[in-house]
Amino acid sequence: MKLYSLSVLYKGDPKVHLLKAAYDLSSFSFFQKTSVQEFMTFTSQLIVERSVLGSRASVKEQEYLCHVYVRNDRLAGVVIADNEYPPRVCFTLLEKVLDEFSTQVSRTDWPSGSPSTINYVALDGYLSKYQNPREADAMTKVQAELDETKIILHNTMESLLERGEKLDDLVAKSEVLGLHSKHFYKTARKQNSCCEIM
Repeated sequence: MKLYSLSVLYKGDPKVHLLKAAYDLSSFSFFQKTSVQEFMTFTSQLIVERSVLGSRASVKEQEYLCHVYVRNDRLAGVVIADNEYPPRVCFTLLEKVLDEFSTQVSRTDWPSGSPSTINYVALDGYLSKYQNPREADAMTKVQAELDETKIILHNTMESLLERGEKLDDLVAKSEVLGLHSKHFYKTARKQNSCCEIM
């Protein structure tokens, strides 16, 4: 069980932007880390952009699950974890982080904030502490509201996209991804597609 990223974003109109993020990329090679981090940021922004205010959802992308919580005040959080990590713990973490963030960072800073301008340092600590969900779950109380909330599991990233839209096209147009990351994506897609059984 592993958490790879924890991020706080602002769902602006029309753009979503990253306010703060923490990553655990220790399981990736040195040459992959930059591209993987960019894709995690890109994926987090895309999922928040396509989620409605006041919603929680889980989106499956290959062997990862992306858990998103978008509050009615446009503050959003995304956790990217492996398939084995319990979703309930992810949503508990997101709720805790967003509540804390909203009390420590002024609401007036959210629409124009960026990772370099937002002063919130707790994400790395939470990402580290929640690597063991059993320990983290014992430390936190799961709120009754979470149990009543319907969490939508999308089968693939493609099901989140609008009709006629392709992830490949969004990657090509992305401002977040560098040329190296776009090439990495194309190469990975090509390698994965060669192994599919027809």
